[in-house]
Amino acid sequence: MLIAGRYRLQDPIGRGAMGEVWRGYDESLGRAVAVKLLLPHDSDPTATARFRLEAQTAGRLNHPYVVGVYDFGEYDGRLFLVMELVEGDSLAGRLSKGGPLPAEQVARIAAQAAAGLAAAHQQGIVHRDIKPANLLQDAEGTLKIGDFGIARFIDDPSGALTTTGQIVGTSLYLAPERALGRPAGPACDVYALGCVLYQLLTGRTPFRAPTAVAILHQHLDTPPVPPRQLGVSLPPAFENYLLGLLAKRPEDRPAAQQVAEWFGAGAWQGRPEPLPAPAPMSMPTPRHTRAHAPRHTPTPNGPPTTYALPTASRRADRRPQRPRTGGLIAGVVVFLAAMIAGMLWFAPGRSSAESPAGDTPGTTAPAVTPASTPSAAPATEAALDVVPEPSLTTSSPAAAPEEEKREKGEKRPPEQDKGEDKGEDKGSEEEDEDGTDEG
Repeated sequence: MLIAGRYRLQDPIGRGAMGEVWRGYDESLGRAVAVKLLLPHDSDPTATARFRLEAQTAGRLNHPYVVGVYDFGEYDGRLFLVMELVEGDSLAGRLSKGGPLPAEQVARIAAQAAAGLAAAHQQGIVHRDIKPANLLQDAEGTLKIGDFGIARFIDDPSGALTTTGQIVGTSLYLAPERALGRPAGPACDVYALGCVLYQLLTGRTPFRAPTAVAILHQHLDTPPVPPRQLGVSLPPAFENYLLGLLAKRPEDRPAAQQVAEWFGAGAWQGRPEPLPAPAPMSMPTPRHTRAHAPRHTPTPNGPPTTYALPTASRRADRRPQRPRTGGLIAGVVVFLAAMIAGMLWFAPGRSSAESPAGDTPGTTAPAVTPASTPSAAPATEAALDVVPEPSLTTSSPAAAPEEEKREKGEKRPPEQDKGEDKGEDKGSEEEDEDGTDEG
């Protein structure tokens, strides 16, 4: 059959929900092509619009890991899409024939598929149907992403779930947010790619259940079983990153470009990464120049290592700081001086003039005349003022022995009696003389 006067159909190579794919030959350009014909969809009026959208979205992409689109048109009432012919098999065919793949091949597939998805995401296109049947490999093993039949632009408000048949067909790779009816985003394709990689490693999808609804609940609530628990020989780094692709929340998954770079760089092998070079130690900035230091001084071969001090530190530097050890030493000196002064003050060898007279009852203080010791009285007064004793009386130290003698009944010396008698006689004589004068 010749379509549009140039594409000759040879034999069918596949059939899907929307159309059938034929191996063809472009007689105008002389090359092999794949021609996809839209099947009659009388019960689905949106089939024609979705087929046109697939041609438009795929036609905007020109990437080595995406199936290229060459032409689009209508023939005999049927839409057709001319695409790049991939001489090889899909990943679904490889799984059915050979079972799980080794980690090296899966890592290569992951890097190429993620790079193709990143190119689509940069154009604002979400594939929404990543599964083994839509990932093709040519004879050299290069992966190609095909079948953008239900792809949507990121800003398309109709990016939720499609028909019931398509939900059942893609439920094994459906992201949790899509199961909740939310619009599809780039993270949905990353999640679906994680499901495909899991299946390539283990031979089974992350979640299995008898019905599509039960599978959707597992996408929402059930964590996947780590592949190594299923007996898969896999580096821990690969397994941890794969489980990150299957995170329940879209924001916890890496972007497609990050996935491509991670697998492409061989990080999945868990090779140790070199530690960053140690930053050179910066010398302390003098205090007089610290206030004028720049906020950061970049080094020519490394990250900035010198930073300005905070404002609070600068204010603290302006204030004179007294060493704490000086205050401690001064306190110790004062304490020792006070202790020595107290010991000298209460030493037993002090003179009797410095101690109060009432401290040693029963002893007679030596007679002290003002002529011999002019400073005795002031010293005694000072001692009484500084060290007051509750038992002291108001009498002077010289009068204390006299009071003791009077209490014991002792007689006064004759000299004193005579002096007093003479005083009395003299007083009487003066009174007589006064009386004589008055008479």
